[in-house]
Amino acid sequence: MLKNNFDKIVVDTSVLIEGLLSLKVEKQELLPKEVLIHEASLAELEHQANTGKAIGWIGLDEVKKLQELSKKGILTIKFAGNRPSGKDIQYAKLGEIDALIRQLAWEEDATLVTADKVQARVGEARGIKILFVPKEAGLRALTLEKFFDETTMSVHLRENVLPMAKKGVPGSWDFVEVGKKQLAADEIKDISREIIEEARARSDGFIEIEREGSTIIQLGLFRIVITKPPFSDGWEITAVRPVKKLSVEDYKLSDKLKDRIANRAEGMLIAGSPGQGKSTFAQALAEYFASQKKIVKTVEAPRDLVLSDNITQLSISQGSPEEIHDILLLSRPDYTIFDEMRNTKDFQLFADLRLAGVGMVGVVHGTGPIDAIQRFIGRVELGVIPQVVDTVVFIKNGTINKVLSIQMMVKVPSGMTEADLARPTVVIADFETGKPVAEVYSYGEETVVVPTVSDTEKVGAKKIAARAIERAVQRFADEVRVEILSENKAAVFVPKYAIGGLIGKEGKTIAHLEKELGIGLDVRELVEDEKKAPRGESVSFRKNIANRYIELFVDEGLTGKDVNVSADGKYVATFNVGKTGIIKIKKNNNLGKVLSDAFDAGEEVLLSV
Repeated sequence: MLKNNFDKIVVDTSVLIEGLLSLKVEKQELLPKEVLIHEASLAELEHQANTGKAIGWIGLDEVKKLQELSKKGILTIKFAGNRPSGKDIQYAKLGEIDALIRQLAWEEDATLVTADKVQARVGEARGIKILFVPKEAGLRALTLEKFFDETTMSVHLRENVLPMAKKGVPGSWDFVEVGKKQLAADEIKDISREIIEEARARSDGFIEIEREGSTIIQLGLFRIVITKPPFSDGWEITAVRPVKKLSVEDYKLSDKLKDRIANRAEGMLIAGSPGQGKSTFAQALAEYFASQKKIVKTVEAPRDLVLSDNITQLSISQGSPEEIHDILLLSRPDYTIFDEMRNTKDFQLFADLRLAGVGMVGVVHGTGPIDAIQRFIGRVELGVIPQVVDTVVFIKNGTINKVLSIQMMVKVPSGMTEADLARPTVVIADFETGKPVAEVYSYGEETVVVPTVSDTEKVGAKKIAARAIERAVQRFADEVRVEILSENKAAVFVPKYAIGGLIGKEGKTIAHLEKELGIGLDVRELVEDEKKAPRGESVSFRKNIANRYIELFVDEGLTGKDVNVSADGKYVATFNVGKTGIIKIKKNNNLGKVLSDAFDAGEEVLLSV
């Protein structure tokens, strides 16, 4: 219990922003007759509030509470001293404001009440009467906590909206109402102030980042983001809490992946969409490494992993990449978990530490496993990527969905055929099967990521390419058949009379087509027995012969599909169905003349797919 027989006290800014004086007075632990507040404290709080800092508003609210206590006759409040200059406020961190407050206490022969240890020690050195009021942990049960239960993943509070919460587990949750009335802006502000006060008072609370329009706080298990105008269009609080703590054994890893984690996981990325369980798996890995008698540290912004006391958690938002780099190299951890890598400096720091020999596990956002690797492109030299990252674990719905391995090879990239195109290529493969899924290599001045094509996809791609070539060549021949010989070559079969026109004078026409289509064309004669119509499912149609076009109307369900047209049992051409289910053919071109003659002669015209 604090003594309560002070006639006159001077309170500094630390007491005001902690809200300690009104609390002590209400509890009758401190009952001063006169409270002096230096104009410098008020100016500093005003400056903090004007720059959007939450502590400014909290301090001003404390002054308001003291005014209310004064009106009740419990104490007398008085403002003293001169308002500081802009330079004094600018150099507040260097002690200018504190010095003005100490001087007031000295001149008034008052007791200086402070929650700042340095202020108290300097005041004692000056011979000033000091009352040090330490911060108190657990001053209240948070209003925020009433919106949580054991299944709640996150709570979302926004002004003029019903309180909402995500309940369930990563990948399987519901967004539900957790209140019956909308929250007003003042209620959100009160909850925000309460959270910030508690974070400043508790040893497990940290104000990680404070900006003009947002504040990020780690308070026990809660990671809390507060946004306010003008940054957002209204006051909002988002609080996230881990629902379940898992161990590595809970993920049912394959023997191969267990071996990689135990012996070689020194450059691992954990990727996934927000809320899918990336940090939960990173947390499990950190605990696993620590259990193997390894020194483990984390780099977080903010610190939200729930870990054992033997794991040191560093906040990059409270330091700089250079400081983190120096600390980790000097302390020599076996593994470092880098949670929530976002900007270029984060990726460069990860790469630098990994190349220095520190085992690194990075957590990144990505909608697919390859996206995680793409985040390094342009930030790290291509040839360095396999030395920095050797494994990618993709988390989806709280489980391991895909694992990729990465290695560097000198080879001809997939899709190229010439041996002299061989180059250093980063091969991304399925970790369990070893089957390549993508390649990264330099193409001209750019670095490209090219998915490798499966045999099934190759067949589909060949069909698409063949149809594109057929449509292009149909300008020169009534009948066309295309055979894809390789990824870079195709054989084009046309009637003998059309070969000359297709090749063109000095080969200019075929060269133009090859450039247009991006593939080499070998022109060959279409013999009689190759002219049979392609087999397929018959399609009913209605025709309309206009002045300039022949229109074939088919079912609109075929829109965008290719339809084969034959006349008198002979293949004519393949056409793509338009948006309204119409195939339009100009009457004055070769194909139009063939169909016009067929209709005029009463020959059977068939459509098939």
